[in-house]
Amino acid sequence: MVLFTLDDEEEMDLKKVPEKKLKVLLIKRKDHPFMGCYAIPGGFVDINESIENAVYRELKEETNIDNVYLEQLYTWGEVNRDPRMRVVSTSYMALVNKDDISPKAGDDAEEVDWFDISKKIIKTEDLKVISEIKLENAKRNIIIIYEITEIIEVKGYNKTSKYDIKLVKGERALAFDHIKILNYSLERMRNKVQYTTIAFSLLPKYFTLMELQQVYELLLGRELTKQNFRRWINPMVTKTDKVKKNRAYRPSALYELNRSYIIDEIKNI
Repeated sequence: MVLFTLDDEEEMDLKKVPEKKLKVLLIKRKDHPFMGCYAIPGGFVDINESIENAVYRELKEETNIDNVYLEQLYTWGEVNRDPRMRVVSTSYMALVNKDDISPKAGDDAEEVDWFDISKKIIKTEDLKVISEIKLENAKRNIIIIYEITEIIEVKGYNKTSKYDIKLVKGERALAFDHIKILNYSLERMRNKVQYTTIAFSLLPKYFTLMELQQVYELLLGRELTKQNFRRWINPMVTKTDKVKKNRAYRPSALYELNRSYIIDEIKNI
């Protein structure tokens, strides 16, 4: 279960709007294999249990969270991905408002915490893209950096990708193949934010347009011009009579997600 959220970065200059950081929830494994390594929350499906029920049971057991909507992401089935036995895993993903949940390590986890996560492209060649994924928890003084080389193969009209993943910084790697799952989750989220309202899940009910733009820029991994962005999202939002006050800068109008836009979005599925 891959849970993403946003948090404000501490800003010393009160005249600046706080920058936002993307975070992912990780647990520290209590048992073998990979004891002491960080991992995505997860577990085994019971024999008389559906996959969906297992998702929420395991999430509750490992993080004490049970009030988020999770969307099925991808199925992972490489032969040697778990040293114990042949294991096929179904991954789920959610974007959540950090204020709405309070993660707490359950019986199956030694620790649970949010990690800053970022992905940036280092180098591009003809059919090769080299990227870096960085995970950081300043409170626990942990930094984990992976270099990911995507090799693109084109056959006719089809394109496939192979990945070479290398740990370049960190005392311990993530457990199992969880860096692959995180990488896939980041790419899926980046694609989906362009044609759905998924980004709004990371914000409170009322937000400023500047805050919304920060979210989109963070998820898309690029800067957006203010004019073009506001023209793009205009049908998605409704202006309220509320304002956000701050002593450092003038009050800003607050907006909310346009419910009629969601209804139209569902009709077009």
